[in-house]
Amino acid sequence: MTFETLNVTRDGAIATVEISAPPMNLMGPALVRDLVALIEQAEADAALRVLVFKSADPDYFIAHVDVARIAEYRKETVKLTGGEPSIGLLFRYLSASRLITIAQIAGRTRGAGSEFVLACDMRFAARGKALFGQPEVGFGLLPGAGGMQHLTRLMGRGRALEAILSGNDFDADLAERYGWINRALPSEGLGEFVRALARRIASFPAASLAAIKERINAIALAPAAEFSRDSGLFGELAAAPEAQRRSRDAAALGFQTRDGELDLPRMLPELGSEKARTTNAGA
Repeated sequence: MTFETLNVTRDGAIATVEISAPPMNLMGPALVRDLVALIEQAEADAALRVLVFKSADPDYFIAHVDVARIAEYRKETVKLTGGEPSIGLLFRYLSASRLITIAQIAGRTRGAGSEFVLACDMRFAARGKALFGQPEVGFGLLPGAGGMQHLTRLMGRGRALEAILSGNDFDADLAERYGWINRALPSEGLGEFVRALARRIASFPAASLAAIKERINAIALAPAAEFSRDSGLFGELAAAPEAQRRSRDAAALGFQTRDGELDLPRMLPELGSEKARTTNAGA
């Protein structure tokens, strides 16, 4: 498996997929295209049972979508979404796949990055390094790629509202307590824990793994129509003048730059403010 933004290594029934899309692992057309091709090839390989996702970037697992290229990356999804251009439906396809998927997270994973790991079957994160967030509210948007569906089911109504309406970062320990991830683990032991778990799961019969996942999905995975609805709302809100203004403000304040987003939650309340307008006017 050779890709532009993914480095894939194989160990028997396990493939480890390292995300490498400089400068900050934005979810853009190239990464989405590679994920579609990866899923297609992995599903066609009967000997493959487990995919482990991690990042080559210590600061960013997946930052979020590339907001300047929404139409482009959506087009890359249609091979696996029944023709509807939707990153949310692509992620749901991964959730419904027979493949067992594990996210090994260090660094920031926000927006669609968070929604990607939520689409994985299990999530394990490094204490002191991993951060999770859904910052869409600051832009006048909502999580459109599965965050609404997954977080509500995992956390319950109150905590999901807190996570989504605050736009704040959650560290690994708080994310574990709220149900965003399976476990927070010491950074130095995270990789070995995930490798051991992947090997154990991969040792069991493929038919059993697929049947268990299918039945759990029947209980816990929202219908495709709900993902499609969230995706459509995201697109509608993104086209609104308020979202357009806030995106311009964010760009002037350093959004979609590696250093500018190290503390993204601090930026969000400034969008639409006089400070942002002044910065934008001088840009």
